Amino acid sequence: MTADFARVIAAGGVAVFPADTVYGLACDPEDRAAVDRLYALKGRPPAKPAAVMFFDRDAALDGLPPRTRALLEQLLPGGLTALLPNPAHRFPLACGPDPGTLGLRVPALPNLAGAPPVLQSSANVAGGLDARRLSEVPREIRDHADLVLDGGELPGTPSTVLDLRGYEDAGTWTIVRHGAVPDAEIAACAS
Repeated sequence: MTADFARVIAAGGVAVFPADTVYGLACDPEDRAAVDRLYALKGRPPAKPAAVMFFDRDAALDGLPPRTRALLEQLLPGGLTALLPNPAHRFPLACGPDPGTLGLRVPALPNLAGAPPVLQSSANVAGGLDARRLSEVPREIRDHADLVLDGGELPGTPSTVLDLRGYEDAGTWTIVRHGAVPDAEIAACAS
């Protein structure tokens, strides 16, 4: 699966894939045409940010400051999207109007280990229900993706979105969206 996924992403394609939470869409986060196509498939407003998903935790956390890295080492891989300061403006196509913030995700997906980082979003029409099964991914999205991977039934709860932009300096964090990682687990790790 990794080879096909990586090949499609490298060629500028869009893939439907089973994440560890819900079905997702993925493309090269630095390929403008691929990102535009992913957004068009979803009907997602172009200014809305998306996360960059890494399949290697060490690569995802490389360069993060120590306090933030230590917290994320406890919480990842898993169903968490972290909003992080992005002073170097990495992956600007994923950042929407605020290149100073990057959404970062590291799923628990050993079958995609070694795949390149991707811009990812849920495989649904913008604002629609998240897909637990491939059959719940809208037909229009499946028909126009370059690769469709079936992972069976997934848990169905989207990732928790955790704002860590103030964590390194002030120890502050906020849950922006409740999801797969319980609030209590985050609180225990962040204290």
